[in-house]
Amino acid sequence: MDKNKIDVIVVGAGPAGVSAAITLARADKKVLLVERGSFAGAKNVFGGAIYVEPTREIFPNFLEEAPIERFTTEHRYALLTKNESTTISYKTRETTKNSCTVIRAKFDRWCVEQAQQAGAYFAPNTVVKKLILDRGKVVGIKTDLEEYYADIVIIADGVNSLLAKQLNMRKTIKPKHVALSVKEVYKLDKQTLEERFNLNTNSGCIYELIGYPMDKELGLGFIYTNKDSIALGIGIGLEDLRKHKLNINDVLEELKQQPLISSLIKDGELLEYSAHLIPEGGYKHIPKLYDNGVLIAGDAAMLVNNLHWEGTNLALKSGKLAAETAIEAINNRDYSANSLSLYQQKLENSYVIKDLKTYKDIIDNITPRAASFFGYYPQKIAEFFEIFTNVNTKPKKQEFRKYIKSWFTDRSLRELIADIFIIIKSVIGVLK
Repeated sequence: MDKNKIDVIVVGAGPAGVSAAITLARADKKVLLVERGSFAGAKNVFGGAIYVEPTREIFPNFLEEAPIERFTTEHRYALLTKNESTTISYKTRETTKNSCTVIRAKFDRWCVEQAQQAGAYFAPNTVVKKLILDRGKVVGIKTDLEEYYADIVIIADGVNSLLAKQLNMRKTIKPKHVALSVKEVYKLDKQTLEERFNLNTNSGCIYELIGYPMDKELGLGFIYTNKDSIALGIGIGLEDLRKHKLNINDVLEELKQQPLISSLIKDGELLEYSAHLIPEGGYKHIPKLYDNGVLIAGDAAMLVNNLHWEGTNLALKSGKLAAETAIEAINNRDYSANSLSLYQQKLENSYVIKDLKTYKDIIDNITPRAASFFGYYPQKIAEFFEIFTNVNTKPKKQEFRKYIKSWFTDRSLRELIADIFIIIKSVIGVLK
């Protein structure tokens, strides 16, 4: 390969980058995939699940060939207080294959191998210092060692994209538009894990954790099951961490002491700790996605649906659409912003932008009332079930009357009305 001039350079070998690279390679375009880590997946952090249908669009045979951990057959939603938990479970058939857990260090390596087999060139341990511009057009990248040139550069370098900032295509991220997520991975022998989570050989379970100790801020926790390990983590908005003067690792330690969580990780051997920023700006804060000779995809484009915990599938789709746009531009020999605006159209016609637009107001609506939705209501639900399940010498009617009265004495009617208004407003926003 003539390293001085190729068709496309893709920066970042995460889901968006590798999706773009393999799509270009399959179209017989010369593509260089650049990764700052020593291997694909070395720098990537996520909860643990990918969705089958969007992934199969890029890798048709991945279910048979890729390193899969478990297929998700059950979602459990746990509302936590300090000492109690209320869990709602949704279980599917064992044959349902909607999502599966993977370990990114393994899965991303496999993905890059597929891209290489398709014809993409892969350059690990390569840090891009800046983009090379010529008369307002991006024409290449400058690394620690040398320069590479291309007709188009696809930026997929993650949430804190320095390259997008260099072009002024996006501003410095504000704390309220990102969350900090930390994750620990615990090793458990396969039999213990399956007994503890009530799983069969290949089935998996996902917990979404709401409430304590994230009961005053906009934060959620998660648990994902792998073959012989579990991933436990939390994500909290940076603005809330700053406002409440919290250390997120202290919050994670508190979560690990909660009775439900401590029972699930009991006797597990800590294998790994990682931290990562997650885009939370949503539809309203998507940056400019194209310009002369350049496209932006994945987390760098703020394409994350936090309500449904979707990031990887949006990255895969955006990378594919960026590559398709680049292919058309190369075939037409037109690398202008006008030509590459097709990428924006493709995204808007896909579920990516449509879903982000659907939930564009959710975070803004909930944030001012986070203590209510993540603290007060999980507590009240726990109190209800305590009354419902306990037997004592007091009449049930007396207990329930006292409970109902507490809704109006614990806090003002004005606060209750405010919460109801937010729920109605959010539902209307989603449906309209």
